[in-house]
Amino acid sequence: MTRLVRQPALALLACVALSACASAGPAAAQVPPTGVPPAGQAGVPGDTLDPNWVPAGYGTLRQDDIALKSSPANGLQIRAIPLDERFIRLLSPDSYRSLRELQASKAQALLAVKERNRLPSYSIWYVSFFALEQGETRFSPQEFIISNTGRDFRPLDIVPLTPGFGEYRLKQREVQSALLVFDGQIDLNQPVTAQLESVPSVTDWNMILQRVERERALVRSRAAAKR
Repeated sequence: MTRLVRQPALALLACVALSACASAGPAAAQVPPTGVPPAGQAGVPGDTLDPNWVPAGYGTLRQDDIALKSSPANGLQIRAIPLDERFIRLLSPDSYRSLRELQASKAQALLAVKERNRLPSYSIWYVSFFALEQGETRFSPQEFIISNTGRDFRPLDIVPLTPGFGEYRLKQREVQSALLVFDGQIDLNQPVTAQLESVPSVTDWNMILQRVERERALVRSRAAAKR
């Protein structure tokens, strides 16, 4: 008799669970992976507190659309992307996911950086160095300086992403990448420039901010239409 009573009850519970999963499916796909702190920052505000916070999964921008670029000398090219949720959520879903997974893969190393420095927040940048010319091209990531709010920010620490990054040299058309960790006082809503070997970046950050604001409005519109 006990088994006859419990089987219908289990069937009813299964139906309820399936119904809940079906109704929650689309929203769940937009939730970022758990266990990864947004942009490596402590206390990043939520959407009710920060007008720049938008839902993930509705952006269309490319990584180059939010990147600082610089060409200091000897055919060296640099691309730096801020891993700030308020910016990378505006990227296409595939680009957003790849950057989140990239950061998640180095979660332990980034946690160690935080424990060493003990600052309230951090600004993490995905920086790639690329060589165009033949021969060997040297680079120094420690000299990659971000200027913002009247201050120059040097990397607090470097988390390599590619094998051989620590050799600080490139062959022609080779790319070396790392996560550069800066003080979280960098304000991406203010003009940002970067320099290496005293050569400033060629990117107009004000144009990036205009592009970002347009995309934020479009993301909100797409999300509202989806709901």
